[in-house]
Amino acid sequence: MTAPVFVVDKVPVGGEFVLDGAEGRHAVSVKRLHADEEVTLTDGAGNRADAVVVAAEGKDRLVVRVTAYATEEEPAVRITVVQALPKGDRGEVAVETMTETGVDAIVPWQAGRCITQWKGERGLKSLAKWRSTAREAGKQSRRVRFPDVREAMTTKQVAALLAEADLAMVLHEDRAAASAALATADLPTRGEIVLVVGPEGGVSPEELVTFAAAGAKPYRLGSSVLRTSTAGTVAAAVLMARTGRWS
Repeated sequence: MTAPVFVVDKVPVGGEFVLDGAEGRHAVSVKRLHADEEVTLTDGAGNRADAVVVAAEGKDRLVVRVTAYATEEEPAVRITVVQALPKGDRGEVAVETMTETGVDAIVPWQAGRCITQWKGERGLKSLAKWRSTAREAGKQSRRVRFPDVREAMTTKQVAALLAEADLAMVLHEDRAAASAALATADLPTRGEIVLVVGPEGGVSPEELVTFAAAGAKPYRLGSSVLRTSTAGTVAAAVLMARTGRWS
C-alpha cells in the first residue's frame, strides 16, 4: 500500500517536521497513523518528502522524520482540459476523475449552451469547490503535482488559449461532422495539448468556427456519445496512454 499524502505549505528537505492543523487532524484522528508508518508530504507543485511517523500527539499533531526529498519534473507533454460547466455536482465529478487520471490543468468554460452560470458569489464558490476537489483527489490518487484549476474563461479566452497550444483539440459529438478519431491523432512529443469538452448541448456551430480559427481540430472518442462530466476523463486517459505518461 502506498503512503498517504498530506499537503503542506513548504516541503521539508530533512530532519523532523510537525504536521498540524487540518492535515494533522486528518492524519491523527481520521487516518489514525502511528509510529513507524510512512507518509508523503507535498506542496502540490511537484515537491515531495517521504517520511516516517515518529509520534502522534493529541488530536492534530503528527511528528515525522524526513527520509527522502525529491522534486517531480514537469511532464514532457502537458494536458489541459477545458471543461464546459456541467449541471449540479457533475463539475466536481469531472474534476475529481480528471485529477485521478493525471491532467495538468483544468479550465472551467462558460459555453453558450451551458445551463449552469458562474456569476458573482456563486461563481467564486463553484471555483473554490473545483479547486478543493482537485486538491483532495490529488491526495487520494497519491499525486504530488496537482492540476491547476484556473479561472473560468469565455469562448474568446478559450480560443486564445487554443491558439497558444502545441495541439488544440475539440471533442465533437456529431458523427456526421468531419472529425477524426482521438486515438489516431498525431500527438506532439513535447509541449501542451489543450482539449475542449463541450456542455450537454454540445459545442455550438459558432464556437466551433471560433475554435477552428484558433487552430483547433475536431475529434471524436468513438461511436458512443458520453456525458460532459465523463468525456474529459476518457479523452484524457487516451492522451495519457498515447503520450507515454501511463506506462
